[in-house]
Amino acid sequence: MPSDKSTPAKKAAAKKAGAASKKASAKKAAAVKKAPAAKKVTVAPKKATARVKGTAPAKAVVHPPGDESRTALVRRARRINRELAEVYPYAHPELDFDNSFQLVVATVLSAQTTDLRVNQTTPALFAKYPTPEDLAAANPEEVEEILRPCGFFRAKTKSVIGLSKALVEDFGGEVPGWLEDLVKLPGVGRKTAFVVLGNAFGRPGITVDTHFQRLVRRWQWTGETDPDKIEAAIGALFPKSDWTDLSHHVIWHGRRICHARKPACGACPIAPLCPAFGEGETDPEKAKKLLKYEKGGFPGQRLRPPQAYLDAGGKPAPPLGAG
Repeated sequence: MPSDKSTPAKKAAAKKAGAASKKASAKKAAAVKKAPAAKKVTVAPKKATARVKGTAPAKAVVHPPGDESRTALVRRARRINRELAEVYPYAHPELDFDNSFQLVVATVLSAQTTDLRVNQTTPALFAKYPTPEDLAAANPEEVEEILRPCGFFRAKTKSVIGLSKALVEDFGGEVPGWLEDLVKLPGVGRKTAFVVLGNAFGRPGITVDTHFQRLVRRWQWTGETDPDKIEAAIGALFPKSDWTDLSHHVIWHGRRICHARKPACGACPIAPLCPAFGEGETDPEKAKKLLKYEKGGFPGQRLRPPQAYLDAGGKPAPPLGAG
């Protein structure tokens, strides 16, 4: 008889243990189920790639982009430069010059006008005033008349005569090859100084002109607006040895494809790497019509550069003062 009484108790205990076991199993299964979901939420690589290839306007993003790491930014920036080097293998300063004096004068004259206009003006200027001594002693009114087509001709006359006098009085009639000396010359700022250093003396420098500023912001290399801060930010992304060629590549691209108002996005060789793709015309055929064919060739051209930039052997001439 006692065994009969103990049977229901055993059954109840077994039932209770089974229920507890089932409850524990259910909790465990729920915990296992939730774990993968939490992992999915934190996956970020796709997002970063989408931003690089997406169409979000550059002005909506600050530097550095929130979903692009510093390492990713450096890699993307350097890849863009490599792609542009393939497209513009003969990128060079588009001002005509034969020596460092002509280069510094032409660069000062290029402010607020085109290189083409400067190149049309400087032959007469240098024919009449071939040396710093000649220009330093020039009649300002005669120089103004020559420089009139360049715009702001009075201010530019004052600058080129002033810098010529400074060269004669302070540097023995020679253009100095150091940044701290160049920026002391009237009309010469860091931008002009780096053009001269990079192309007349072979010393690396970043030329932050309007094209350069526009493109590096579109590409989200930096969100800075001050030229000196832009120079510092971009310089930190590249080895110093790349700075001069990088400047040429970016400026050439800005003049030929990535225009201020209507960039030719559909004809752009770096479109997959550009966060601002879509700001301009994306249809390839329509975009081709927006390309600007300037001196030195057009996007994709791999022919020889203009004769003026070839040496006696028919090869691209090195920068003045290099080697």
